[in-house]
Amino acid sequence: MDEILADPVDDGSPPPLTAALVLNENGATISQARHFAAGFLKTLRDQHKVDVTTETLEITQLIVSELVTNARKYAPGPALLKLQIVGPTLRLHVWDSAPVRPEVRSADPERIGQHGLEIITALAQTVDMRSAPPGKWVTAHISLGTDPPGITS
Repeated sequence: MDEILADPVDDGSPPPLTAALVLNENGATISQARHFAAGFLKTLRDQHKVDVTTETLEITQLIVSELVTNARKYAPGPALLKLQIVGPTLRLHVWDSAPVRPEVRSADPERIGQHGLEIITALAQTVDMRSAPPGKWVTAHISLGTDPPGITS
């Protein structure tokens, strides 16, 4: 879905803004997922006056690329990209049908490939994973502020 939606919240706080994109075998590509995330953040910045820096936009697109690539490479079937604003943080969720949680490998400059989770954990504030049978959710928390992790001024 290409529109920003408001999810209901039970605690009386303002609803978080969310958007979701289904990534099926015949549908959205990694590039489309990147554009979808960028469009979501630009809409938040331009129409909702949410503080979204250029660095945050770039970090988000890179993390989307890595997570969606992993979902496409290691999980059969569809995947789901969900973007959610909660306070000053973007929660970037990717669900896929593979039940095995990825592991961060130790740094190895000689290894070709399989550095995606290293990149994600370096750029996100936190990364968490939880089972959601028949697969899992991987969530990266990204600061919307002026000093996102991994960026030096």
